[in-house]
Amino acid sequence: MGVSTGPRVAELYRYPVKGLTGEPLDEVALTAGDGVPGDRMFALALPSTDFDEDRPVALGKRHFLMLMRDETLARVRTAYDPRTGVLTVDEGTRRWSADLATAPGRRSVEEYFGALAADTARTSGDALPRLVTARGGHRFTDGGPDGPEVMRAVSVLNLASVRDFAERVGQPVDPLRFRANLHLDGIPAWAERDWAGQEIIIGSVRLRVLKGIRRCAATTVNPRTAERDLKVLKELQTHYGHTDCGSYATVLTAGTVRPGDPVALLGATG
Repeated sequence: MGVSTGPRVAELYRYPVKGLTGEPLDEVALTAGDGVPGDRMFALALPSTDFDEDRPVALGKRHFLMLMRDETLARVRTAYDPRTGVLTVDEGTRRWSADLATAPGRRSVEEYFGALAADTARTSGDALPRLVTARGGHRFTDGGPDGPEVMRAVSVLNLASVRDFAERVGQPVDPLRFRANLHLDGIPAWAERDWAGQEIIIGSVRLRVLKGIRRCAATTVNPRTAERDLKVLKELQTHYGHTDCGSYATVLTAGTVRPGDPVALLGATG
């Protein structure tokens, strides 16, 4: 059997800790009204941020360590194991782990990233950023302040749009700059710009596209080198007249999505 060249899922990712490394997945079990399991479940709140884990309120990204401001976060690779609660940090020359279920483990993460992003994290004297976790369905997504539906949406990226953008700017553009959950391929470049309000089928899962994702300066950071080497917002505006790349979609029916699954556009709802 040949590999499908039609609209399909190319890759799947989750980002367990806001601002840190994305993790490729072999499959994703989605449920209605929720995002990718384990995605944006932790964040490093600034010392000045008031966040109650038992009564979470969606806050803007500026209340946390984030790539838009703290490009040093991309210097290290992280991986979280939800079965053990262990976060592993790979610095390139050193690799270490912390059990996020324990106070010492969380403290070690706070101290390390407080030092890595010292210009931001140390704004309150010697206070450290605080590793906070999501409860009650809360997720630390950038779209959280736009309401619970967007907060719990999955983010979808059209790889053809990224390739078209790369051609326009004359240099490679890593799709991981856009930190999306579902990478799709086999779709015309920028076709997703017309998907808002329409339903799509990805594998056996039905979703409704909510809106395009307006990008921020986090995309200027190269996820491989931690350098700000491409003015993504300026280039998007120059070449296309907008700063969108990707879409938010809410899950309507449960199911498991895998790379290679077909993608179909159903049309407008209602």
